[in-house]
Amino acid sequence: MKKISILLALAFISSLAFGQKVNFSGTWNINRGESELNDQFSMAPNSLVIDQSKKELTIQRNSSWQGQDYSYTDKFTLDGNVCENVGFMDMVKKSTADWNDDKKSLKITSTIGMQDGSDMTITENFSMDGDHLVLNTTATSSFGEMSEVFVFDKQ
Repeated sequence: MKKISILLALAFISSLAFGQKVNFSGTWNINRGESELNDQFSMAPNSLVIDQSKKELTIQRNSSWQGQDYSYTDKFTLDGNVCENVGFMDMVKKSTADWNDDKKSLKITSTIGMQDGSDMTITENFSMDGDHLVLNTTATSSFGEMSEVFVFDKQ
């Protein structure tokens, strides 16, 4: 009977761990050697600062363009509802964040209205590979499609 109680307790503890959402919180620096970046133009940020709670994800992206450093912050709810963030040139970015079934990766899909009247769709899949944060990103617009894989090391 004692063995059965121990086995049931272990099974219960294991079931609690299964399905728990990964937490991406921290400061992450791009690992250019491990990443798959486009040769001529990359959307890779130099670093990310992520704050994640049960209900919300905040991502500060720190980048540089033509020698100028800049950063912007997006806030997402983790319930699948549409979130709005103001982006480049005050364009509104509408996004949804959804966990995959095993809660180990998060997909953020964003749409931004472009000046030519079309939309750009950005799909970002966040996951962990050991100690590395991996961000698979694809941007699609009337100009075509661009995909990259960003690998980040925790600071």
